[in-house]
This record gives sequence, C-alpha cells and structure tokens, in this order.
Amino acid sequence: MSKILVFGHQNPDTDATASAYGWAYLERTAWGRDAEAVLLGEPNEETQFALDYFGVTAPRVVTSAVAEGVSQVILTDHNEFQQSIADIHDVEVLAVIDHHRVANFETANPLYMRLEPVGSASSIVYRASKEAGVTLPREVAGLLLSGLISDTLLLKSPTTHASDPQVAAELAEIAGVDLEEYGLNLLKAGTNLASKSAEELIDIDAKTFELNSNPVRVAQVNTVDIAEVLVRQAEIEAAITAAMTANGYSDFVLMITDILNSNSEILALGSNMDKVEAAFNFTLENNHAFLAGAVSRKKQVVPQLTESFGA
Repeated sequence: MSKILVFGHQNPDTDATASAYGWAYLERTAWGRDAEAVLLGEPNEETQFALDYFGVTAPRVVTSAVAEGVSQVILTDHNEFQQSIADIHDVEVLAVIDHHRVANFETANPLYMRLEPVGSASSIVYRASKEAGVTLPREVAGLLLSGLISDTLLLKSPTTHASDPQVAAELAEIAGVDLEEYGLNLLKAGTNLASKSAEELIDIDAKTFELNSNPVRVAQVNTVDIAEVLVRQAEIEAAITAAMTANGYSDFVLMITDILNSNSEILALGSNMDKVEAAFNFTLENNHAFLAGAVSRKKQVVPQLTESFGA
C-alpha cells in the first residue's frame, strides 16, 4: 500500500498535531500501514513546547498531498474541507477522526469515521489505542495529553467530556508528568503574544466557517491579560481588515481568551455585525465586547454564530 498522510487542520494547534501524530502511530503499529503524520502549517509556541518537552521532532509541513505522490489521506481534528489541505478534493479520504460539527463533507467512497463529542481528537486517539491493544510510548502519550489539555484548557472548558479527566489521568501516568503542573506550563507557553505581529496573532488559531454562504473567520488567542492584547487593537484591526480583503471573508471574529479567569473579549469586524451581536446578546462598543465564561470556540461561539447567521 502506498503512503497515507495523516494531518489535522490548517494553522495546526496542539490537538491537531497530537491527534495526527498519534493516529499515524496507530496506523503503523496496530494495522501495519505506511502512515506519516504531517502538518499543514508551522506548530505554534504551545505545540512546540509539547514537542520539545517529549523530545519529538515536529512533523514536516506539506501544502499538497498530490505533490507528495499521495492519493489517500486521513483527517484528524477537522472534517470541513475549507480547513483542510489545499488539494483535498483530489485525494481519497480514508478516515476522519474528529470531535467537531460535520459540515461541507462529501466523499465518493465509503470511509471510516470516528466522531465523538469529547474534549479533543486526542481523547479519541487514546481510546482507539486501548481498543487496539496498543501500549503507547511516553512521547505519544505526552503529545495526546497535551492535545487534550490544550483543547479543554486543562479540563476547565465546557467542551470537557465526562470521560476526559480519566483519559487525562491515564495519559499523564504514561507520560510521567504531573497533570496540573505540566498542563499549566503548556498553556502558559501559548500565551506569549508580545513577540508576534498582528498578522501572526490573528492567525495563530483561526478557522473559516461557511455560515449561510458567508465565509466567517473565527480566530482565538489565549492570554493571561486581555488588556495587553486590546492595547494593540488598532494594529490588530488593520491586520484583520487586510486578511478579509485578501481572502474574501465576510466577517472576522477574534476571541481573546483569559485562560486564568475563563472569560473572553470578542473583537469583530465585517458586514454582519448585527448577527454577531445577536449571537451573543451583547452590543459591540469600539468593535469589541466582553463575553463572560466563554473559552470554547467550538461550543460557545461557532454554534451561536451559526444559528444567528441562519446557516
């Protein structure tokens, strides 16, 4: 069998990277397939912290499956094609391992789909490894733990599933780390925003969603001080406007999330601000508004926008 590429979404976060790495390991170890984990972009600082901590070389970055001589791929941590590799329509999707909504998805052939409403794609990979009877090495367990911590903000996000704390505890034991200590260090590694340009900041963790024919870009940055981000509002808005013009986004919604107090500030620009305001029942002042208790894009932002846009 020819090589299979396994990858998460564009602008890969820790869960996208870890779930791809872990699933590729399962493909090789449990089922003897030639699978390689790759990335669709450079790892962010949080992800790099996890890779360095567990001594893993970052998977290489690819932009085209066909250019790699590959005809079959496996998607982790996403299923929407606009979030995937550029030539996704030119290859066969063999499997999808995901914990998000299903949208814009269609294949010519049957495939393996494992979609679970859990805190991370990494959680799914870990349970699949147990089912397959595969004992994970420390570095794989460590990356999967990192993906779970990242996506659930150390099990504090409302996306945390009832099964995730046990998964986290088991992975922490295999990885040989203290869950709370390692988790906090991992999350803090992703909050160093001062060194990033406004263009980099709005693209750290950003996804595009088609909402009733409107391409809406929803980005998120984690911080320990929202005010330190908002002081850069003018340059951030300039970067957002440029991105909207260059990529045809109708709207851009940026979540600035305080990981210590579990709140977010929403900074939004675009042609449908009335729908954004209606989604969260707030009024934007100077293009931003406070959203108490919001830390999850998947559960506390995208569904509300989807309903408001009438998609």
